[in-house]
Amino acid sequence: MRQTLTLLSLAFLTTLTISPPLARVNAAELYGLKKGTVELKSGGPLAFGPSGILFIGDPKAAKIHAVNTEDEKTTGESFEVENLEGKISSALNVDQVSIADLAVNPETGNAFLSVTAGGKSGIIRVSPDGMVAPLNLEKIANSSVNLPNAPEDKVVQRGRRKSNPRSNSITDLAYTAGRILVAGLAAGEAPSSVREFDFPFTKSGEGFRVEIFHAAHGRSEDYAPIQTFVPFNIGGEPSLLAGYTCTPLVKIPIKKLASQDKIQGTTIAELGNRNRPLDMIVYSQHGKAFVLMANSARGVMKISTANLEHAKGLTERVSNGGVAGQSFETIDALNGVVQLDKLSDTHALVVIQPDKGPMTLKSIQLP
Repeated sequence: MRQTLTLLSLAFLTTLTISPPLARVNAAELYGLKKGTVELKSGGPLAFGPSGILFIGDPKAAKIHAVNTEDEKTTGESFEVENLEGKISSALNVDQVSIADLAVNPETGNAFLSVTAGGKSGIIRVSPDGMVAPLNLEKIANSSVNLPNAPEDKVVQRGRRKSNPRSNSITDLAYTAGRILVAGLAAGEAPSSVREFDFPFTKSGEGFRVEIFHAAHGRSEDYAPIQTFVPFNIGGEPSLLAGYTCTPLVKIPIKKLASQDKIQGTTIAELGNRNRPLDMIVYSQHGKAFVLMANSARGVMKISTANLEHAKGLTERVSNGGVAGQSFETIDALNGVVQLDKLSDTHALVVIQPDKGPMTLKSIQLP
């Protein structure tokens, strides 16, 4: 994907500005959006910004779109949508659907899904009453910005593996403090990067490259992209908490990103190998802040953020799939969660994919 907490000066933590209805109605004019068609080459990460503006990442095109959804609140606050893929397939009249990301509109409580279906990508809106419908991207108020220095759209070989780095040009994004932060790969050496763009879009942000110590590998790395992140204020310093494949959790300072080409992240936890983080949110409970992270192979983790400002980071190898650093617990009741976003101060919205059977979109109490 990705509300204001009191701990650790977390005004920076959420990212979303809740505007009155009048601002939403005038969002296109406020942010310089023009009517036109948004053509997506791929389904990618989503995030909401001010006045209900939805930001859509398109990795294949290496582009970020901002659209005015003109979303309106519907009845109900809780979700229980079974056979989610089937309902999307029916709405689009296609057979197969894949879901890239989930984002909740904080103004209306409606869910938006980035999907690819029938060889085409688009956005699906789901309301608490179970209505599933595509967002019409024709003649919608929008603006866009291209990623600078995006990797070429071609398969390349790195070591023993072949891949197309363009598919990871955008792995996650978030809106915070008037900026869109975009994680992914860039062209050239040290491709792991975070870019920033002012909104309304004025110019492309070169951003910075990121190097981390990967504890499971026992070495510093600057080539694997962040898979998912949340903005987080740590000891008064605007930062990111970022999850990487195999599974380091890293704090990355961003206060001085405009003046640096490369930033060294601090690995605050190793959460186990052979695993990819899928999505994460941060929330407050009993005066403490926690990260909730969904994973491909290690379930949903509730991770402590205690004493993050003093965490010096891991510098030694963590072998044999072991864990180290920040404490966490695995929430067994949330087995199968592949996407999540914050729905309220007490609830989250999750997409659950069981080993067998259809997907479900449902609201859950934050653990």
